[in-house]
Amino acid sequence: MHFCASTQRTGLSPFWGCRIDSYGFEKPEEPHEETMVEYLTILSRRSLKWSRLLHGNDKVEKNMKVKRYVRKGVPKEHRTLVWMAASGAQDQLERNPGYYSSLLESEGDAKLEEAIRADIHRTFPDNVQFRDSSEECLQAALYNVLRAFGLHNKEVGYCQGMNFIAGYLIIITKDEEKSFWLLDALLGRILPDYYTTSMLGLRVDQEVLGELVRLRVPVVWQLMQKHNVMWTLVVSRWFICLFVDILPVETVLRIWDCLFYEGSKILFRVALTLIRHNQPLLLQAKNLPDVCERFKQITHGEFVGDCHCFIQVCALRGLAC
Repeated sequence: MHFCASTQRTGLSPFWGCRIDSYGFEKPEEPHEETMVEYLTILSRRSLKWSRLLHGNDKVEKNMKVKRYVRKGVPKEHRTLVWMAASGAQDQLERNPGYYSSLLESEGDAKLEEAIRADIHRTFPDNVQFRDSSEECLQAALYNVLRAFGLHNKEVGYCQGMNFIAGYLIIITKDEEKSFWLLDALLGRILPDYYTTSMLGLRVDQEVLGELVRLRVPVVWQLMQKHNVMWTLVVSRWFICLFVDILPVETVLRIWDCLFYEGSKILFRVALTLIRHNQPLLLQAKNLPDVCERFKQITHGEFVGDCHCFIQVCALRGLAC
């Protein structure tokens, strides 16, 4: 099932006194012009290299050259193909023709549908494509993907946070069925047990992050111990939402490029980079609420806004992860 947003935007355009990025998100603040021009130049260069690499092929090999390409960013026009191929979602789609449509037509689950509907209108209020007033509002597509996934994977069903992930997938692919299979790849294979009732995978990964901080950034680990702050209190949303609505859009998409190609280790690299880079700010915290507030602050600013530089730092600093 394929659909298009009401307007195809390139760059930033004015909308009701705000600026709209190419994904439909309002940007009230002006982007840093110099950084933006530099990044657009990089994207243009990467696009040509990716076109030569793929040369009409819908397969993505797993090797050092492609990994290097992924870490330097997948251009917007190739992102759906690369995510689908690298994650195994394309194989699943081809092996199960008509399966997504059959889920849409199947008998519903009232409890599942009620839970999804409760979150639909809360999903990306700052994105013009998810508003009721949009010519082709993406809320219906989001509902379909989440409902189909809940029926497909009854162990997971639906939980908060999945709406933001599915929403990003829809924005990028402009295709419900591809979004469904990418969601299945993420929640079923790349991040198993993150969204089950026990959330065992999520809890284990947060403990792993705590141990990595103890080894790599011991002063911050000591700060957490001193103020008795549990890691789940400050980073659970990072992992549950895969940094959606936490870091800037383009930075999140660059993280997801690596997530679909390399797996969940990129989440640890990003978290460690944020913590290590912001040690001085974090160490100013005097109590538990102070620590929590500073963990919110470190996801904003120029460092995370320059996605190209940020991902390069993540890759270099996280080599042992």
